Amino acid sequence: MPEFYRVKKGQTLREIAFTFGIPPRVLARENELSKEVYEGQVLRIPSCRGNLYTVRGGESKTLLCGSRENFEKRNGTKCLYPTQVIVL
Repeated sequence: MPEFYRVKKGQTLREIAFTFGIPPRVLARENELSKEVYEGQVLRIPSCRGNLYTVRGGESKTLLCGSRENFEKRNGTKCLYPTQVIVL
């Protein structure tokens, strides 16, 4: 069953995403967001929760998630770069 969340005054997409243990990019993609969230907005929280991790230089999609496909499915992107926050 999908989980929903109503944005409170002063909250940001990044703050909400980290509260639920998902990367901001995944939350934005799930809700088709192209700009910052606003008070009262209802967001769908995807079920792809996991451990958040900040990527370091030299790490690969396969090292982090077992395969390129797993990385892209969990994180909603083909990009991988240092300082990026991802789901393991």
